[in-house]
Amino acid sequence: MSAERITDSVAHHAEGPCWSASWGGLRWVDMLAGDVLSLGEDGQVLRRHVDDVVACVRPRATGGAVLAVEKGIALEDPDGAVHPAELLWEDPGIRMNEGGTAPDGCFWVGSMAYDQSAGAATLYRVHPDLTWEAVLEGVTVSNGIAWSPDGTRAYYNDTPTGKVDVFDWTEAGGLVNRRTFVVPRLEEGDVHPDGLTVDSEGAVWVALHGAGQVHRYTADGELDTVVEVGARQTTACCLGGDDLRTLYVTTSRENLDADEDPAAGSLFAVRVDVPGLPVLPFEG
Repeated sequence: MSAERITDSVAHHAEGPCWSASWGGLRWVDMLAGDVLSLGEDGQVLRRHVDDVVACVRPRATGGAVLAVEKGIALEDPDGAVHPAELLWEDPGIRMNEGGTAPDGCFWVGSMAYDQSAGAATLYRVHPDLTWEAVLEGVTVSNGIAWSPDGTRAYYNDTPTGKVDVFDWTEAGGLVNRRTFVVPRLEEGDVHPDGLTVDSEGAVWVALHGAGQVHRYTADGELDTVVEVGARQTTACCLGGDDLRTLYVTTSRENLDADEDPAAGSLFAVRVDVPGLPVLPFEG
């Protein structure tokens, strides 16, 4: 299966695609530019600058969005106004990375060091009142968190480990019983699991950075679909469209030469058989 390139190379480091009917379709981020991108009905890409860095965007239950910015969390109102960020740390060497909303309505979002120092990052749980707590420390590149359809399991990537982990999850107990879900394999090269999403059958779709692929693993951990993407640095994926059967894939041209991998930074899409899950809103 191959994904189709549906935009030009519109981003330097595209990440975090998210489909929500509440904001009219697909949004994703050009992370290091601090811009939120959206896909218009005519296929045009709209761009809005929100901060020095914006790592993740998810819908709010009251309208608007919650944004992971460089060192904290910002809220966007339904009219587009963005409130000043609630900072989680001051260290200039650490920035936000990927995140997602859990069945409890909290925003679970992780960080990474700019130089990717081992163990320098943390996964946080941000409550609707914007109080927060560190839930997983000693992480290197926090990526790709998403929940199973019944909300009892959470899938998570710390990218340099080369594997996808799974936790048991409850609202009261949080993430417990961490174990390996899958270790993606390639014919050649290292494996760098990046963003991920879960579909309505409980299968996990994982973007493999550097491989130009997205893999689908059943809930039992069996590889059953490989999506080829026409840019090597695949960063994240989501299922969207009105029927939640379009797989959107973001790509990056970070650390590439100007004439290297011309499609890098583009958005790709492919129709799939199994629909995704409606995105969970942040209750704040």
